Amino acid sequence: MPTITLPDNRQLPFDEPVRVETVVASIGAGLAKAALAAKVNDVLVDLSYVIEQDASLKVITAKDPEGLEVLRHSTAHLLAQAVKALFPSAQVTIGPVIEDGFYYDFALERSFTPEDLESIEAKMQELAAKEYEVTRRVMGRDEAIAFFRDSGENYKAEIIEGIPAGETLSLYQQGDFVDLCRGPHVPNTRHLKAFKLMKVAGAYWRGDSNNAMLQRIYGTAWADEKALAAYLYRLEEAEKRDHRKLGKLLDLFHTQEEAPGMIFWHAKGWQLYRVIEAYIRRKLHEYDYQEIRTPQIADKILWEKSGHWAQYREEMWMTSTENRDYAIKPMSCPLHVQVFKQGLRSYRDLPLRLAEFGSCHRNEASGTLHGLMRVRQLTQDDGHLFIREDQIEAEASKLLDLVYEVYHDFGFDDVHCRLSTRPDKRVGEEAVWDKAEIALQQVLERKGVQWTLQPGDGAFYGPKIDFKLRDCLGREWQCGTVQLDFQMPGRLEAYYIDEVGNKVVPIMLHRAVLGSMERFIGVLIEHFAGKFPVWLAPVQASILTVSDKQAEYAQKIYESLKKEGLRVEKDLRNEKIGFKIREHTLQKVPYLIIIGDKEVNSSQITLRSRSGEDLGAMSLADFTSLLEKESALLGRGKS
Repeated sequence: MPTITLPDNRQLPFDEPVRVETVVASIGAGLAKAALAAKVNDVLVDLSYVIEQDASLKVITAKDPEGLEVLRHSTAHLLAQAVKALFPSAQVTIGPVIEDGFYYDFALERSFTPEDLESIEAKMQELAAKEYEVTRRVMGRDEAIAFFRDSGENYKAEIIEGIPAGETLSLYQQGDFVDLCRGPHVPNTRHLKAFKLMKVAGAYWRGDSNNAMLQRIYGTAWADEKALAAYLYRLEEAEKRDHRKLGKLLDLFHTQEEAPGMIFWHAKGWQLYRVIEAYIRRKLHEYDYQEIRTPQIADKILWEKSGHWAQYREEMWMTSTENRDYAIKPMSCPLHVQVFKQGLRSYRDLPLRLAEFGSCHRNEASGTLHGLMRVRQLTQDDGHLFIREDQIEAEASKLLDLVYEVYHDFGFDDVHCRLSTRPDKRVGEEAVWDKAEIALQQVLERKGVQWTLQPGDGAFYGPKIDFKLRDCLGREWQCGTVQLDFQMPGRLEAYYIDEVGNKVVPIMLHRAVLGSMERFIGVLIEHFAGKFPVWLAPVQASILTVSDKQAEYAQKIYESLKKEGLRVEKDLRNEKIGFKIREHTLQKVPYLIIIGDKEVNSSQITLRSRSGEDLGAMSLADFTSLLEKESALLGRGKS
């Protein structure tokens, strides 16, 4: 006679084992209609699940993250059912949920076309409207192998053959379609209403290039049409904001095959880079860092001692000379330890805060390279703090302040923290890991920062706090990190002298605020759609003449603004003013200065914003004041 406890602590007694759907129906008809699945004792189950003992119960609807996952998983099955209906010879393989959607891999003798996707999606709508009950049944391993072999589904049979003998498997059926799956799934296909197939791509069976090439159909599914439309709008906006397209349009950078994963910065892009770098330098000064510069290569021995060789060998570029092996640095931390080791350090010298715009190289797979977002040559706004144990909380707390201040200044106030704990491959004693993880957790809690746990995602030498900022489209980007390291300084024989004359190994805080300069600039381009705020804009104002007669006056204005340290350009071409305005507007320049005979005669300018607003006539002094005010974000206008 189970008693069911609901999230509001209400208790519902039953005289015998009871199906979840019966419990849900007893709560209310509205909830029963919306229910997709449930959590019984925090385990996600189908509504058909039978509760035999006392248990807690939470009903899952499309409003819950778990509900959305169930919807997407079930829509993947609907996709497979539609493909089998239209292409009976197709074999189904696997169809998992992914971020924002799902995919399913198929083996078919011919390629799917865009027209096929339209037909498949229409068939999915048709099948969902039939309101098939989705039922679960169990089957023994050997019986399941035979069942799928007899059905011509050899890939499914191969999957099951990899499962240990004696296992009982679950199968789900809707109409005449049966699929192997752990579940749970929606109780009826009527819940599958808002979905869209997105694209087809190739995928090797089990990710092995030695195996057969399959066809992967990607799709997305949402709770309702409104959510689906919002997602498709975000995709459309993301396409418009693609930093690679804008990088070309705005003449910021390019990449090419002769240097894969490495950036050719153009003048405007490099100007943007330098503005950001100058801003970070001011922050370094404010937070009492010493900026240093370390070599690009170092002997393999150093990387072995630090532990990086064992962890990152495959990502490191190597070179050799005079019978010595060197690694081009993938990160700067072991080299910063070498700077710390120069001279005798006292406990009074700590904390010692070192920073570097460290140029690093990582041998990323060519298939993962993506504009500025994934590169082989990157520059980190790297920093390492050498501290005593009693300084952990204060210094880590300051690092959080620094990170949030910087993100705010760049227009990101929606920032989420994730505490990443010990990975499987790590160095150091468990007790030290316990101490380090507790220390970072306490910093987060005492700062009042909301955070989530990422078990097993820490660095090999210590736990870390990762910062994910959300852009204007709601996308998350991991940029900054703070890592607490009790291991590396000792491995590299660093020490300081404490108050009684003993040698003590310092603790190290690794930190990056922007992360990779390249990637952060890519995020900025997409976040602002290239319309940078005045303080960041590579060109803050363009001077446009109506005709050749204003060239001399325009040149004087140009030189005056340049002397003020403002970033301006001039367009004295013999082109129509409308053409010039359109061209510089497309370049997303914040302000356009229009110079005609009237402006020359009155010693003024006419100002226009990139949004097309006519700001009227004003003196050059008034415009200079306006531009300096807008560009001086916390005093950071000029560069």
